[in-house]
Amino acid sequence: ERLGRDKDVRGILVRLGTTRIGLARAQEIGTMLGTLGVKVPVWCHADDLSNGTLYLAARACKRIWLAPATGVDAVGLAAQTMYFHKLLADELGLDVDFLQVGKYKGAEEPFTRDGPSPEARASLQSTLSDMRTVWLDGLRQARPAVAEATPEDGPYSARTAKELGLIDDVGYFDEAREALEKDASAVRAEVKLGGGAAAGGGDELSDVLRAIAGESLGSAPIALVRADGAISMEGGGGFLSEGGGIVERRMVRTLTRLEHDDDVKAVVLRIDSPGGSALASDLLWHELMRIRAKKPVVVSIGSMAASGGYYLASTGSVIFADDTSIVGSIGVVGGKVAANKALAKLGVHAETIPARMDDPRAAARAAYESFLMPWDDPTRERVLSTMTAIYELFLARVAEGRNIPLQRVADSAEGRIFSGREGKTRGLVDELGGLTEAIARARTLAGLAVDARVNAVGESSGLLDALAEEAPESRAGAMPPRRLAGAGMVVAALLERLGPELLPFAESLAPLGEHERAVCALPFALTVR
Repeated sequence: ERLGRDKDVRGILVRLGTTRIGLARAQEIGTMLGTLGVKVPVWCHADDLSNGTLYLAARACKRIWLAPATGVDAVGLAAQTMYFHKLLADELGLDVDFLQVGKYKGAEEPFTRDGPSPEARASLQSTLSDMRTVWLDGLRQARPAVAEATPEDGPYSARTAKELGLIDDVGYFDEAREALEKDASAVRAEVKLGGGAAAGGGDELSDVLRAIAGESLGSAPIALVRADGAISMEGGGGFLSEGGGIVERRMVRTLTRLEHDDDVKAVVLRIDSPGGSALASDLLWHELMRIRAKKPVVVSIGSMAASGGYYLASTGSVIFADDTSIVGSIGVVGGKVAANKALAKLGVHAETIPARMDDPRAAARAAYESFLMPWDDPTRERVLSTMTAIYELFLARVAEGRNIPLQRVADSAEGRIFSGREGKTRGLVDELGGLTEAIARARTLAGLAVDARVNAVGESSGLLDALAEEAPESRAGAMPPRRLAGAGMVVAALLERLGPELLPFAESLAPLGEHERAVCALPFALTVR
C-alpha cells in the first residue's frame, strides 16, 4: 500500500528466495502485488518455486526470474494422514476409546482406524479438489501459454521451466535487479517486509561496533574469508544443527561488502568443505565471480574442497592446494528415504489423498517429497532429469571459473576425487602450497607490498572480543554450542560419539531434507589419518 502511494516508485522487484507458503497467503499477496502491477512493473525473483510461490509469482509478476541451479516444484496438491491404531491397540495393547459428534469430524480416526473413513476422505478430497481448481485456474489465467498438464507434471529444472513458459528468465537476483532498473529507468531502494530477511540484525550490530572500535572490513588490503564445513542455505540444512558451516545467507552478505569495499584489494578464500547444497554453492559461486571481476580472488584449499566445496574453489583467480588436499568430486547426488514400510511394521499406516482420484495427473507427484511414500519410476526419471541439469551447470561453472574447455572438466568429473597433486596435473589446481603461499600471491596480484596487512573477515578483535568475554563459548578452548532440534539431537550425538569427522558429511547431505532435490556433496565420510 505504501509503495502504491509513492509516486517515485517506477518498478518493484519481489525477492522470494526459498520461501514456502500456502495457497491462501500466496493468493492474498499475489492480489496485492498484482494491484501494484497496474501502475508499475512488478517482477519476481526466486531461488526456487513451489506450488504456492509459483502461484504468487504468476498472479503478481510481469516477469518471473529463477536462479539457475534450482527448479520449479509444480507437482499438484495432496494431503497425507498417518494412522496409529494398529500400533496403539495391537502392538502396544492400549485401549483406544474416542467419541465424536458429526460424521465428518474424523479427528479421532488416526487413533481408531487404519485408514480414513468414507466421510473423512470425501470431506478432505472435496476441499483439495476445490483448492486445485482455484490453483489451476489462477495459473492458466496468469500464464495462458502453459500447457494444461504442465502445472502438475513437475518437478522441472530452471531451464525446462522456462521452455514450458512457467517462468520468463533464468538468472541471479542481481541480474534481475539490474534488468528491472534498466527497464524502468530507475535507481534502487530496498524495503524488507518480513520473513528471514527482516529477522536478526547481528551483522548490522557488528558493523556499528567495528566502527566504534575503529575497525572495518576495509582495515586491511587483503581480506581472508574462511569457508569451513558443509554448505547450506540457512545453516546445517536444518537437519542436525543451525548456524554452522558455510551458510549462504550469511556468507553472501560478507562477500557483497568485500565486493564494494574499495579498501580491499584482494580476497583470499580458505576452503575446507565436503560440499552441500547445490543451490547455495551456485549462488556463492556467482557472488565470488562478481568479486573476481573487480579484484583478485585467491583460493587456498585445506584438507578438502570437494563437490560444492570445489564449486566455490573454481572461482579463484589462482587455486592453491597442498599435495594431500582432496579436490574434485564434481557431481550431484540426490534422493530421499521413504519410511512407509518401516512404519507399517510398527502398525502405522500412511494415507495419501490427492486432490482428484479420477485424474492421474492430480496424483502423479503431488507428494513426491514426502517421507511417507517412495518414488515410482516416472518420478525417479523426472527427478534425475533435474539433477542432470544441475550436473551440467556444475561442469559449466567450473569450466568458466577455471577458463578451461568443458570437456577437460568432464574428464575429471562424474564424482571422482583427486589429491592436490593430481588435481594440479588435471587443471583443477594451479599451484601446490598452503595459506602462506596463497596470501603472498594475493599481495602480488594486487600490486601490494610483501608485508601488506591481512584481515581475517569475521574474526572478532579489540572491542568485539571484550564484549564477548562473558559468553561461555568465547573462552579459549570452549566448543560453540550446537543448537539441535528433534531427532537431529539423537543423530548428532551418535555421530559425534562415533567420530566427530562424520558430522560435516551428514550435514552436507541434510539439504535433501529441506526441499532440495540434489546436493553437490561428497557422498561418504572420508577421514585420512
